[in-house]
Amino acid sequence: METQQSKEAYLSFRLGNELFAVSVHKVLEVLQKQVVTEVPETPDFIAGVINFRGEIVPVAETHIKFHMPTRSQEEKSVIVVLELQSGTDNLLISMTADAVKDVFEISDSEIKPVPPMGNSISSEFISGMVQKNGKFIMLLNIDKVFSTEEVGQLASSTLV
Repeated sequence: METQQSKEAYLSFRLGNELFAVSVHKVLEVLQKQVVTEVPETPDFIAGVINFRGEIVPVAETHIKFHMPTRSQEEKSVIVVLELQSGTDNLLISMTADAVKDVFEISDSEIKPVPPMGNSISSEFISGMVQKNGKFIMLLNIDKVFSTEEVGQLASSTLV
């Protein structure tokens, strides 16, 4: 008897030369050209806040959060609006990406574990890696990208 493997859809995006992906179940929208309002006294990786459907949503500068080289202000970027699960609460956050690539489906058997490599991106929030068209894509567990303390800071930064 053949077992049916479930597939999950992911949205892939580029940061520098690297590809990342998040479950489409966490993605609310991809926004172009948003005005980001800077908020004083926020963590370094918070670029500011945006208005998303009447909600004030913090914008995480993903290059800074992931300890990657920052892009110049002239380079285009998009904002991916996500819904995080923090304990029993849902929290809206957005994060920058250099470009959104595509949506693809993968089965659990295609996901490979992250090898220990001492990279600057914490492997605890990379749930696995998949290879598509000769390139590796890191799958983010978006609920673990931000620590409990950071989630608290993000929640309080929306109270402007």
